[in-house]
Amino acid sequence: MNDDLGALSARIDRTNELLQRMLAEVAKTPSTHAIFVDAGYLYAAAGRLVAGTEDRRAFDLDAEGLIEALIDRARTIFADSRLLRVYWYDGARRRIHTAEQQSIAELPDVKVRLGNLNANNQQKGVDSLIRTDLESLARHRAISDAALLGGDEDLVSAVEAAQGYGARVHLWGIEAPEGRNQAEPLLWEVDSQRTFDLDFFKPYVSRRTAAAYESAGTRPTREDVRFVGAQIAAKWLAARGRESLVELLPGHPYLPGSVDQDLLVEAEGLLQYSLRGQADLRRALRDGFWEHLQAQY
Repeated sequence: MNDDLGALSARIDRTNELLQRMLAEVAKTPSTHAIFVDAGYLYAAAGRLVAGTEDRRAFDLDAEGLIEALIDRARTIFADSRLLRVYWYDGARRRIHTAEQQSIAELPDVKVRLGNLNANNQQKGVDSLIRTDLESLARHRAISDAALLGGDEDLVSAVEAAQGYGARVHLWGIEAPEGRNQAEPLLWEVDSQRTFDLDFFKPYVSRRTAAAYESAGTRPTREDVRFVGAQIAAKWLAARGRESLVELLPGHPYLPGSVDQDLLVEAEGLLQYSLRGQADLRRALRDGFWEHLQAQY
């Protein structure tokens, strides 16, 4: 009898030891977050807020700059977490990427997922894609936190699915000029809520009839833009000093939203050409900026 109790006690001790090791390993594992963007909601709400219209044809959206800003904001909110990626959900006829969607898909750390677009330009299947990804990532413990930029009530089931596997879901919204643009059941279900205002979106949305620069001029080459990026970096470093450089380097290849916007505005002034919606030139600009800074470190 004593031998049986001794063996049982030894097995319990061994089990406790294994559990302690597992908990120690879990504690070492960094938290991971992902950003889920319902592009239909984004275009409609941001267009209404900044340009006064939900018609995508009436305004330009600097998707690359906005994605950078969302990543930067998430880095601040989830300070002890790393980014898995940004999921961008949109609709397209026969699920064939448009030129804009293709340029977004080429961005680092961004995954474009397409639902269908019907004859009335309504998205179909996007909510189910969001649910599938949220549930799968949460089930496999690939994320601990999900930032969801959307407002449709149909997303409630996606939130519930992710939460069922232990992930926390944080709803991000866009300020509405009047009333609300997010379903109340969705607001009730999430773990936290955050609303981005006009000042956040204004740098990334502009009416096509009121562009700051005419794009009809000669398009600069990537090398021209890269050179301008290096010029601005030299000016930035002279003004800010090496301490600011040391703080900036860990975020490579991303720039803080304020720095990125200053870079864009100054470059457009020097080039006399709008870089809004020009993903390849925006990348060249950032590449030139980073290359100069890294050469000085």
